[in-house]
Amino acid sequence: MTSRKMQQLSVLTMSTLAFTVCFMVWMIFAVIGIPIKEQLGLNETQFGILAAMPVLTGSLIRLPLGMMTDRFGGRPVFFGIMMSTVLPIYLIGQATEYWQLLVAGLFVGIAYCARWFEKQNQGFAMGVFGAGNAGAALTKLLAPSIVVAYGWTMVPTVFAVMMLVTALAFFVFTYSDPAHRVSSTVTVAQQLRALKDPNVWKICQYYSIVFGGYVALALWMTKYYVQEYGFDLTSAAFLAACFSLPGGVLRALGGWFSDKFGAHKVTWWVLWVCWICLFILSYPQTEFTVKTVTGPQTYEIHLNEYVFTALLFVVGVAMAVGKASVFKYISDDYPKNIGVISGIVGLAGGLGGFLLPIMFGALVDLTGVRSSCFMLLYGVVWVSLIWMYWTEVRDADLVRGRPARVGADNLE
Repeated sequence: MTSRKMQQLSVLTMSTLAFTVCFMVWMIFAVIGIPIKEQLGLNETQFGILAAMPVLTGSLIRLPLGMMTDRFGGRPVFFGIMMSTVLPIYLIGQATEYWQLLVAGLFVGIAYCARWFEKQNQGFAMGVFGAGNAGAALTKLLAPSIVVAYGWTMVPTVFAVMMLVTALAFFVFTYSDPAHRVSSTVTVAQQLRALKDPNVWKICQYYSIVFGGYVALALWMTKYYVQEYGFDLTSAAFLAACFSLPGGVLRALGGWFSDKFGAHKVTWWVLWVCWICLFILSYPQTEFTVKTVTGPQTYEIHLNEYVFTALLFVVGVAMAVGKASVFKYISDDYPKNIGVISGIVGLAGGLGGFLLPIMFGALVDLTGVRSSCFMLLYGVVWVSLIWMYWTEVRDADLVRGRPARVGADNLE
């Protein structure tokens, strides 16, 4: 009989692999959306809707999937979802109209892993599982080569085959544990009581940044490099992967940090790092003329591609750590209701990943400033920092009987 440790390892490995492939599919329009945009003559808002369409479905079903996971276990739910997407993925390559792409994208779109591990290691386990976000980078590394060699319509066919093979392997090499399910006497209404908890909504806000912002930027950055810096599709996708790859792989490190230092302290500093980097990234390319004693002098202020990529890399690392630290809040505060709470929080993060690309496109159409996407994210992070200060940092100071002030030494 397979030992418990071997079952844990098998579950974690296959769950991470399956999630990686799922995330690759989620990001499919980040690459093929660019030739589609040119072929169909889409504006920025229409591109944003197309790119984000798979994310909409993925976010809306998170809550019911979390509830199904608690009742039936993660293995059958995850397997069923993967199998149900194979045909829609393939049909993307057969679409010729914008509405057909939207419908196919709509159909392309888990506490299971965490419960296989002891509580003190759940942050690490969920972090490793979440490293599947690196699928966003794999799409950028793999899909452009397929587009160049065979055209964009071949990408959905390849991804559909990958999804089918992965789903079958997942079913064969994973296990089910009836102890992970909640009692059959628990009703839907009882599970949804979590929506009345204000702490859940605060965690949702954090996740809409570290996950929703990550998804949005992963979808948007390839096109950003093409339009802002003039790179070809392959080079642009490679540079965009510098953001996507650490945003996935280093999530496991974020889980370890969260187990060691606590969810609050890690999330606090993640938001500060994002806030500073987004402030710099927000500044548009600027040219201005100053009248001097020797005549007019023209100056330029802009981020070259090297500085831009370095800052984007830092944001990717911060969001990777933040995705794990926010989920550590869930395993700490809601150990017996992980499925439903994860579904609610995942729903908020997914909706952020859906709405933000559309807002990015609308802002570009309205203002003509491409860096407006970073301006929007900067504002969202600023609001979250204020919220965290008033509900966590300040309250912690008041409980200790000290004047409220911001700083790492306050977060003991």
